Amino acid sequence: MDFPLARQRFYQEINQPDEHIHLAKAALFLSQEEYPDLDPEEYLNALETMAAEVKERLPIERYPLRILQTLNHYLYEDLGFHGNTEDYYDPRNSYLNQVIDRRTGIPITLSLVYLEIARQIDLPMVGIGMPGHFLIRPVVSEMQIFVDPFHNGEVMFAEDCQERLNQMYGGSIELRPEFLAPISPRHFLTRMLTNLKAIYLSQGDLPRSLAAIEGILLLFPELPSEQRDRGLVYYHMGRWTEASQDLENYLAQQPTAEDAIGVQELLRRMGREA
Repeated sequence: MDFPLARQRFYQEINQPDEHIHLAKAALFLSQEEYPDLDPEEYLNALETMAAEVKERLPIERYPLRILQTLNHYLYEDLGFHGNTEDYYDPRNSYLNQVIDRRTGIPITLSLVYLEIARQIDLPMVGIGMPGHFLIRPVVSEMQIFVDPFHNGEVMFAEDCQERLNQMYGGSIELRPEFLAPISPRHFLTRMLTNLKAIYLSQGDLPRSLAAIEGILLLFPELPSEQRDRGLVYYHMGRWTEASQDLENYLAQQPTAEDAIGVQELLRRMGREA
């Protein structure tokens, strides 16, 4: 595979059943591609140390809410983790090593820190990929509560999730059951990469945009929209052979897509007929 070593390690980590994917390790391999001197084990050890310190603080009666209170106090008061509201689209917010070093991030990366510590203290939790936001939920049969790591670990119920949607979308989106469904590790990592892709595209950083798209395609190789977007990035980079291949594949899979005419026009510009 003609990828950097960090990307090869990422591929090896995700190329196994979902239940065996180590989310934090996979995320650190993504970070290592951006920060080549990064040692993933250093940050895995840091997460283990955090988990050990939380364990020491846990109450004798380990009810889920008491555990969450302990975790929240440790992360947000003792360590000072917080949601980055001042520079939300700083790409560093999407790299786990930077989130651990700087104690700030966006909902999904703060959720990853929280999930990893919770896993190590035997509080199983899952990621919840709401539109425009990210939450986590304890896997507890007798209750359905949600935790918002971006807002200092706020504990929420379903009606609070609707309120969060109202804050973001002005009441135009109604909460649906699928918004609160757990997401798989692959979808979790895809969402992280999609954030990076959007940030780098907005900055006009084509090489990093391409790396994010390639990461998504390692997770879901057949996604037509990502093949199209990679083709568009290749086109703007002047790599027309690769662009043509991706765009032709896209049209073969999505011949009636709304943007099919535009894609065909790009292929004509490059001397290729769809």
